[in-house]
Amino acid sequence: MDKKIDYDEISRLVSFMEEKNLTHFELEFEGLKIKLCRQAETKSDSLKMASFVPGLPAEAEEKPAAVAPGDGEPSSNSLHYVTSPMVGTFYRAPDPTSPPFVDIGDEVKKNQTLCIIEAMKLMNEIESEVDGVVEEIFAENGKPVEYGQKLFAIRPVS
Repeated sequence: MDKKIDYDEISRLVSFMEEKNLTHFELEFEGLKIKLCRQAETKSDSLKMASFVPGLPAEAEEKPAAVAPGDGEPSSNSLHYVTSPMVGTFYRAPDPTSPPFVDIGDEVKKNQTLCIIEAMKLMNEIESEVDGVVEEIFAENGKPVEYGQKLFAIRPVS
């Protein structure tokens, strides 16, 4: 029997993992096998990451304006980082023959689709949380991304 799981169920499992501070979760039931892994994180990181997972309780949606910058990156006050809410494959376009959703220098609106992450045969659209300009694209098309990995840097506009 071919069992399927939908995005909302995956989202609930990720929420459960965050709530219990788990880094690994495996479930096998009637031929369906699910394995989820994530990096341990600080409380502020979990709040930031939770904001990108639909279906989480409202209290989890508080988040800082941006992730702290790393070496050679602009200050955290000037950029908003979009990170991956799951492990999967990053796609810049809806299909191989279509142009990318966004390119560096493109203006984006809040809730505009930036990319797709394929996880367990489900195509999950990742949307911008701010109006702004795409400054950098960190992930490579067709390559795996990890939970919490930076995908885009967006310079917010007022």
